[in-house]
Amino acid sequence: MSFAVAGVVVLLMTAAILIGANRWQSDTRGLHARMQAASVAVTPEAYDAGELEGLPAPVQRYFRTVLKDGQPLIASASGEHTGTFNMSETEEQWRPFTSNQRVVTRRPGFVWDARIHMAPGMNVHVRDAYVAGEGLLTAKLFGLVTVMDQPSSPELDQGELIRFFAESAWYPTALLPSQGVAWEAVDEAHARATLTDGGTIVTLVFEFDAEGLISSVRADRRYRAVNGTQVPTPWQGRFWNYEDRDGMLVPLEGEVAWLLGDGPKPYWRGRIERIEYEYAP
Repeated sequence: MSFAVAGVVVLLMTAAILIGANRWQSDTRGLHARMQAASVAVTPEAYDAGELEGLPAPVQRYFRTVLKDGQPLIASASGEHTGTFNMSETEEQWRPFTSNQRVVTRRPGFVWDARIHMAPGMNVHVRDAYVAGEGLLTAKLFGLVTVMDQPSSPELDQGELIRFFAESAWYPTALLPSQGVAWEAVDEAHARATLTDGGTIVTLVFEFDAEGLISSVRADRRYRAVNGTQVPTPWQGRFWNYEDRDGMLVPLEGEVAWLLGDGPKPYWRGRIERIEYEYAP
């Protein structure tokens, strides 16, 4: 191949990558706008410890540990993550990723926009989202070539609302009863919580450590794609490395895994590099 032809190929590839990135960003902005349009006002405006009356003991300890009385309630959050993602269902094929995430707490919604680095100069763009009661999961090489596209379905909607709910440790006022969460006692270290959005209802078991912080969350049934079939599978998220952000204690590191017959199968490990909050007016 001549230098001239090689140069043309490089220019065409560069143009394709730029076009893909621009289209991807445009679609992401559209989802952000749709999510914001579906949001509702967060009330009350601030946390009152009196709201904890009657909650299970570990839940009360958690809120008293991570929040201060009068803490403004979170309406939305934006963050950046780094970490690794396992690209194989059966092997260990971890690849580094960077991502941005936008969240609204009422109505529940998030858009996770990631770049998974497969090889030098080769990124897969991944968008995982729950917007206006609908889940979606899309992956495109260079933001152009579709490698995965899962539209809204009852199974995906449930799975994405589980993700939102589990990640509420990052925006802890969203777990208050006033924000639609129903808590039930299990034991001194666990409590069961249920969140309803439209026709989708999800329940998680939260585990609290000796310091009163959320150490893990578990769903008995989250749907996992196996050879094109949605299979209900136990799922778990773990959190650690809590630090103060805007007067709240939030975990900066975590891992999520499918709980299979032969043990946990982690597929996401990450760290929050930045998180910023917007509060109820």
